[in-house]
Amino acid sequence: MAAMQRFYIENYRVLGVKLLVLALGAALCFPTVSAKAQDKPNSKPKLKPNPQLSPEPNTDWPQFQGPKRNLRGESKGLLRQFPPGGPKVLWKQAVGEGYAGPVIADGKLIIFHRLGAKETVQSLDAKSGKPIWKFDYVAEYRDGMGKGNGPRATPTIAGGYVYTHGVTGILYCLDFKTGKEIWKVDTQGQFGSRPGFFGRACSPLVVGDTVMLNVGGKSVGIAGFDRKTGKTRWKATSDEAGYASPTAARIPAKGGKTYALFHTRDNLVVIEPATGKVLLSKRFRAQMHASVNAATPLVIDDLVFLSSSYGAGAVVLRLELGDGQAGKATELWSGDDILSNHYATSVHDNGFVYGFDGRQESGQRLRCIALKTGKIQWTKDNITPGTLMIADRKLLILNEEGELIIAPVSRRSFTVSARAKILDGRTRAYPALAGGLYYARDGQQLICLDLRDQK
Repeated sequence: MAAMQRFYIENYRVLGVKLLVLALGAALCFPTVSAKAQDKPNSKPKLKPNPQLSPEPNTDWPQFQGPKRNLRGESKGLLRQFPPGGPKVLWKQAVGEGYAGPVIADGKLIIFHRLGAKETVQSLDAKSGKPIWKFDYVAEYRDGMGKGNGPRATPTIAGGYVYTHGVTGILYCLDFKTGKEIWKVDTQGQFGSRPGFFGRACSPLVVGDTVMLNVGGKSVGIAGFDRKTGKTRWKATSDEAGYASPTAARIPAKGGKTYALFHTRDNLVVIEPATGKVLLSKRFRAQMHASVNAATPLVIDDLVFLSSSYGAGAVVLRLELGDGQAGKATELWSGDDILSNHYATSVHDNGFVYGFDGRQESGQRLRCIALKTGKIQWTKDNITPGTLMIADRKLLILNEEGELIIAPVSRRSFTVSARAKILDGRTRAYPALAGGLYYARDGQQLICLDLRDQK
């Protein structure tokens, strides 16, 4: 829920009943890479350590939702208040349509968007916006809901490559330095990938030498590919694709193995990255057909926070995952009146979860809840929907109206310390934060802001 790429389902007819459903956009299922994602040396087959897969601290944002895939930036010394006129704009760049957020590594920015009939991947200098290279290809797609034809998925930079997943289901691997095509996989042609409500949006998760994707095919739900060749390594489940990004986490955090967690259309699925072995599949979705799972699983130690809208609500599960054995999920709490994420993933800090509750079209609330009990700590009503991240002990909120809001992280109250209008169009793509520079886009413009406090 890439990386705010969201859009609405409107007037969707199910069994003759007209339903309003949110179109979720590329905020939802985006390429990801685990900062330390590798199995123990005795796992079979072995995942080789690869230092190139680890982002540089403070300066990289190589995937949707940040360096460690948890919506937490490592930049320090950020502005608490904005100067008159708002934060300093370092550069702007016109972009095409789409909901894919920017990603940054080694001083280079990658943006994925649609220009005319082509899906386009571009590399820019992250500090100046100067173009470096461009790669494009024809992608014939017209959104049935009229909410845009651009790519939904934020790219992933990993191990010297860029991985993208377009709205028609083409998975590309490009050379990060040159933009040269390395390989591609047509998931529709190979696996029968289905477009869902808004086209393909679930994007690659890179762990070790494996690129994973919820392809949502008729017989193959999740697939793993060799990250250097694109060759299929394994196939698992028959789950239809959801609109939530997969993630990787070591469970438990100390001494545990690294697992991949997918929130498909129907289930939470836990997989061994090297083998594709399914250790756990637990149903979690709304009863109504015109609904989606959009928020990425949030993993804290051996707990996972799952959240969705349309009556599904939220749940916290304690996972027990043995070495190659079937896993167990024990519910700590659940409810649809606590923190039900429509499309934006929540963020965790010191035992508390911050996020947007409720349906976008009917009014959302910003909330803080206790992770282990679900107890509501505070609520900010009637707030414009958006996405949020945490950096330098601050909440950075980018709402759909293009307004950037900063507030101290606090479980006791929500107090705005700064706000500024930074984009003119409707803003749904997830932003990025690297080295104190903040990158955000709408449907026409990509902007770079300097949020470093120079005092």
